[in-house]
Amino acid sequence: MNLTFDEGQKLTSEIVNMYKDENVRDVIAVLNPPYPHLFPVKKLIGDTPGIALGAQNCSEKEAGAYTGEVSAKILASFGVSYVIIGHSERREHFKESNEVLGEKVKSALVNGLIPIFCCGESLDIRKAGIHEPSVKLQLTDSLFNLNATDFSKVVIAYEPIWAIGTGKTATSDQAQEMHHTLRRHIGSKYGKDIANNTSILYGGSMNAGNAADLLSKPDVDGGLIGGASLKSRDFLEIIKSY
Repeated sequence: MNLTFDEGQKLTSEIVNMYKDENVRDVIAVLNPPYPHLFPVKKLIGDTPGIALGAQNCSEKEAGAYTGEVSAKILASFGVSYVIIGHSERREHFKESNEVLGEKVKSALVNGLIPIFCCGESLDIRKAGIHEPSVKLQLTDSLFNLNATDFSKVVIAYEPIWAIGTGKTATSDQAQEMHHTLRRHIGSKYGKDIANNTSILYGGSMNAGNAADLLSKPDVDGGLIGGASLKSRDFLEIIKSY
């Protein structure tokens, strides 16, 4: 929840122009602004290759008396392509359950959106040594009722919650370990081919300084960028490091 209209326009313009000037290739950058920014950001993106529009959340409901909510159907009508579902802050502050998140994923898929499904563990769970079963359960409860075709459309984002906004970052080896665990878990349900083709992003304070190391790991397919995305040059450096 950052940036006024003018600030958002400036940031988006900088990112789009840098993307064009530096001829970035083979990377999809999804910009996920707050709801009021969606249409203005879409206009600035235009037909720029490699940049897509996403939302930060959607309702699990299709329509109705849910004041303040925004459905996947409405998002799709504005040209949104992706939607983040289950971000750790949504889970913590708005008490979104695995069941509700599963419904959001289904609604996104029905309306042609690509869900970026977030999962991760708190510091207490990490210290207790139960982070792997805890995070695997999030996938099982929210996603494993999807058929193989639908699951193959989902992007996973692993968030070590203890590394979000704290300045701490999981080491690249810790990130690789969890990403590999998640890929194996997906494979146990949907098979090796779908598991290997599922994009698993790292979402714990990735920045211009650590991105190359994190992205060098075989099971880290990209990043879910938070604070570093509010600085256009840092954001482009992360993209270029990929």
